[in-house]
Amino acid sequence: MRKFFRQGIVGLSIAASLALLPTAATPAQAAPSAIPSGMTWTVLAEGTANGTVRVGSDSGTDPYYGDTPATATLPLLCLRVTGSGVPSGITPDFYAGWARGTVAATPPVQGKALTSLSVANSLCTQYYGTGWRMAEFHDGRYGSNLESSGGWSFWAHGYLPENTRFWTAIDDQPANPWN
Repeated sequence: MRKFFRQGIVGLSIAASLALLPTAATPAQAAPSAIPSGMTWTVLAEGTANGTVRVGSDSGTDPYYGDTPATATLPLLCLRVTGSGVPSGITPDFYAGWARGTVAATPPVQGKALTSLSVANSLCTQYYGTGWRMAEFHDGRYGSNLESSGGWSFWAHGYLPENTRFWTAIDDQPANPWN
């Protein structure tokens, strides 16, 4: 009888403990990693219009929490908006706008060194000069006068290495290495 009583108490203790544990979070509810991460983009296409490139998100991109730990070392995607018109062969839309300028990549930099957007912009200026800044998720423009801002990718003038990921900013989510 004592053995049965002890086993019953142990069983009740385990059941009570399990009832007090929080339920596991689903992937959509999972908290972001304790290690800061940044969003990265890649080259999606080279344009039929000479000297253009489409950069943007792919299956590895996480624009909500970042997809690459800030301990990684990657080039920074830079943009200089010049107001250039849309080249023939490109039809801008919400998901693949025209950035109205030129893109370039810095030499690789550790994400932890990007402590703010200002620091990232300074790196672009350091390598390419006045008017250059870090490219941002919403830089693509579309509409009859390019009056609307889209997201996820954009076209620009420039040449970038393929099969490379680039640190890219996003202004409305905590998915930058400095967040």
